[in-house]
Order: sequence, then C-alpha cells, then structure tokens
Amino acid sequence: MELFSNIYFSFFLIVTLGFMLGRIKIKGISLDVSAVIFIALVFGHYGIIIPNDFQQIGLVLFIFTIGIQAGPGFFSSFKKQGKDLAILASVLIVVAGLTTIAVVKLFNIDSNVGIGLLTGALTSTPGLAAAIDISKSPMASIGYGVAYPFGVIGVILFVSFLPRIMNKKINKAEEEFERDLKSDFPEIQKANFIVENENVFGKTIGDLRIRFMTKAVVSRVMHDGFAITPTPKTILQKGDIIKAVGDMEALARIKLLIGPETDIDIPLAAHYDVRRVLVTNKQYVNKTIRELNLLENYGATITRIARSGINFTPSPSTRIHFADKLMIACSTENMKQVVTVFGDDDRRLSDTDFLPIALGIIIGVLVGKINISVGNFNFSPGLTGGVLVAGLILGRTGKTGPILWTMTSSANQLIRQLGLLMFMAAVGTSAGANLVDIFVQNGYIMFVAGAIITILPMIAATIIARVFFKINLLTLLGALTGSMTSTPGLAAVDSMTKTNAPSVAYATVYPLAMVLLIVVVQLVALII
Repeated sequence: MELFSNIYFSFFLIVTLGFMLGRIKIKGISLDVSAVIFIALVFGHYGIIIPNDFQQIGLVLFIFTIGIQAGPGFFSSFKKQGKDLAILASVLIVVAGLTTIAVVKLFNIDSNVGIGLLTGALTSTPGLAAAIDISKSPMASIGYGVAYPFGVIGVILFVSFLPRIMNKKINKAEEEFERDLKSDFPEIQKANFIVENENVFGKTIGDLRIRFMTKAVVSRVMHDGFAITPTPKTILQKGDIIKAVGDMEALARIKLLIGPETDIDIPLAAHYDVRRVLVTNKQYVNKTIRELNLLENYGATITRIARSGINFTPSPSTRIHFADKLMIACSTENMKQVVTVFGDDDRRLSDTDFLPIALGIIIGVLVGKINISVGNFNFSPGLTGGVLVAGLILGRTGKTGPILWTMTSSANQLIRQLGLLMFMAAVGTSAGANLVDIFVQNGYIMFVAGAIITILPMIAATIIARVFFKINLLTLLGALTGSMTSTPGLAAVDSMTKTNAPSVAYATVYPLAMVLLIVVVQLVALII
C-alpha cells in the first residue's frame, strides 16, 4: 500500500496503535508505552521499516534526558548503594558469560556465533563490535541478530512481570523509595522556643553559631512583643521567643541550646512577610546561599527549600537549582526585591531552551569517540555511553556560565518520550524484518540459546538481590535493565512508576555493565 511507504505516516501509526495496545490491561498488567515495539515488530515483518536515523536520534534524546534527570541523584546514589548495584551488575554479566559458554558447548554452536549470541542477548552494540573485532569473523553478527529480538522483548517481559512474580506492588515500592528519601531528607517542621538558657543571654545568633550547631534555621525572633527577621548580630535576651525551622533532631538541639518549646505564637508584623518564591532567574542558579548574601543585602532568610517533592533545611553551602521553591522570610518592603532576584515566574517553567540539549548531545557524541587502550584491550564508550556520561555530568553540574543544563520535569518527560518512541519504532521494525528469516535459516536452537542467555542472568541477579541486598523493587528493576544495557527495558519500567528510582539505578550500573561486557566478551571468546 503506497500510504505505508510514507515514513511519517507509518511512524505515527505505529505509535498510535502501540499506545492503544499499551492501554489494554489483563489482570491489572499492561504493556504501556513498551507496546510500541511489539507493533513495530509486526510492521517490520511486513516490510515497513522506520529508518535507522530515527533510532539514532531517538536514542540520543532518550539517553541524554535520562542523564540530565538522573545526574543530580546519580553520584549520591552511587555513594549510598553503588557498591551493591555494582556487584549486582557484575554478577549478571559474569553469569551471562558463563551461560554463553554452557549453551555453546551444550548445543554445539559455532564459537563466533556464540559470542554474537551473548551481545545480542544483552542488546549491546559496543559488545558486538568487540566480538567482531576479537573473532575477526562476521559470524558474530548472525548470533547477535538471532538473540537480539528476544533480548529486547525478553527484558521487557521480565521486568514487567517480575513485580507480580515477587508478589510486590509498585505503589508499595514507591512508598518505600519515598521513605528512604525522607530518611536522607527528613521532614521539615517548625516550632517556637523561649530563651531560658543562661548561657545564651546577651549573645548574638552569630556568636552562638546556631545554624552550624543545630542544623536548624531561626526565621523569627520576638522581643518585647515585637517580631523581627534575625541577623547574625541579633542579640538573644531572656524571655525572647524564637521560631526555628528544621527536622526533629535539629529542633531537639535547638531546645537544648535555647530553652523549652512554647505554644506562644509569634504574630506577623505589618511590615513582615513569609512566602514561597519560585526560582526562575537563571542568573542565580547553582549559586550557594552564602554567595547570594540575602541576609545582609535584604535581611532575608531562606528557611526551607522544596525540590522535586522533597523539603529540606538549607545550609550556607546549599546550591540553588532552577525551579526550586524557596520559603523566604523578610520585611514586606524587601520581599519585592527578593522576588525580583529569583524571578518567581511560573511561565518560565514551560520554556525549553534547546541550545543546552543540542550542545550536550554534541559533547556526548565526542565523549563516545574517546578510545581507551590498555595493552591489547581497547574500549570506547560509544554513542550511548558517551551521551549518558555527558548527561550525568552536565545534569550534576547544573549550570555552566549562562548555559543551564537542567530542565523542568515536564520538558524532560516530553523529550524523553519522543526520543523513546522514535527509538522503539526503528528498533522494532528493523528486528521484525529479519525475525522469520533468521528462524528459517538458523533454526530455533540458537534462538532458545539466546533466550536462555537473556533470562538466566536476570534470574540470578534477582535472587542475589533478594537474598543478600535490601534493594528497593524499583531500584532493582532499573539495575536489571542497566545491567542488560536495555533501553527499551528501562522504558517499560519507567512507565510503571512516577519516581526516578529506576532511571538513577540504570544510570548507575550502565557504564560499568557496558565496560564489563566488553571484557567478558573477550574472555568468553578465548575460552570457547
């Protein structure tokens, strides 16, 4: 049909049918956006192919937005549970290598085809390049072609059904993830205290180093019924009432330092204002609160920050991010100036500057071309690895001069899904075009071997995670897809939750998995 020869018509038809299929639920389970790849397989079987350019452009958009979003949490996550996730990824890759050796011997498969099966089962193009390089044979690409379709579909099915198999609910995992976040960023509270400790009488807030000693912020002080915004030079007298903001432990330390908690309220004076201000002025992004010098310039205090759904008490070294919501206390007159400083324009949140996106991807492509040689071992991060590394670093950096690397969650989600749809449509039609021919030419034995290499390592890693590590289900799913270097698998998990836990875990293990797989490919090639 001539209409299907129109690439754009076919692409959007695949997307439309994929979303329609993805919304069908069977016993509460749906394929969601990952259904697009199944529709694409059918289209590919009937000769409708989405060009490879769609795949490459979609891939870099998807991976870069993952890096940008996961960047701020990636490095802290790696410190917190990076060791566990690294062990998990290593176990999965090593088991995949051992499984490949076993199936090659068991099914009497050509060794060059065997290492191709390994790279296809883990959907690793850099791994295939390494396999062809070490084998000096094109046979590896046949194994890759046989194993790749199930390598894509098998990971999607495994991570989609794993919560049901483990009898765990996604919403419970989200609650656990949120609790873990709150343990890192405890809930912020406020309370009033009477100055009764003789050791603080007549001393200034600066002398007492209250913020450093207690980790709480003193937002107001009332002396003789008159409320003020405190400065480091504010002197505390017996009977003064202070309002402190912080977590429970910080408030407990305030109580020990200052005096008992009280129900006496500190009324807002006519000239005093407390309000939430949205950071939309890029000029002040990535600056520390100390650098802003709000207290001396405007007599203003930032008592708390809301960022990505988390409330926390800032310190002088806390850096301001775009779209942060700052709770600020100061005089009514100065509040107007403070609001102007930070922007407080929610219309700016809908603006998306494509310069950082384009420049960031260019940097990622260049990083991907870096070649590292150690003896006979050569490694290059490739397109995916380079773009991901660039996204992670730039997302963590936040801002370079006038360039703001971060973007709002809505903009990130839109670009990410567009890239994902382009990627899956192209990958699916490409795999579908050869699926039947590969079966006919190579038989089902190699397909079964590839399926075993795909599934068995994920089962082993899941068992290890459940027995030895206390890993959140969403983090486990992200780690599995990252270890399998499966972008479609991450897409399936990403659609199951509103949190970024899978993306952070994926970004944490993906670089390690990519490097380790290349090493394992070379070792397996020597053994078989």
